[in-house]
Amino acid sequence: MAFEPISIRDDHDPEAIHKEAAMFYGLFLRGAPAEKLRRDIEIPRLMIDKWLSHPGYDTAFRDSVKRVYEFRRKVLAVFDELVDRERIRSRAM
Repeated sequence: MAFEPISIRDDHDPEAIHKEAAMFYGLFLRGAPAEKLRRDIEIPRLMIDKWLSHPGYDTAFRDSVKRVYEFRRKVLAVFDELVDRERIRSRAM
């Protein structure tokens, strides 16, 4: 029996970034506080530094941490843009 390799999500895919941000934005539109959602999206730099400096973690894990961190940073930027647009739209009404 042959196994197909598992497809790994392309963290550089703008569509994946926008989908993730849209999910959080939907929660915002349903009343979740933007600051709480930002904390959910963001990975604190101290946590990243801890994961990157731990002697028990190999290079592959560290590379994954860096990719996840960059992905979440981009998601947060898109989320912030969506929230700002909503606030501007709400004021214009």
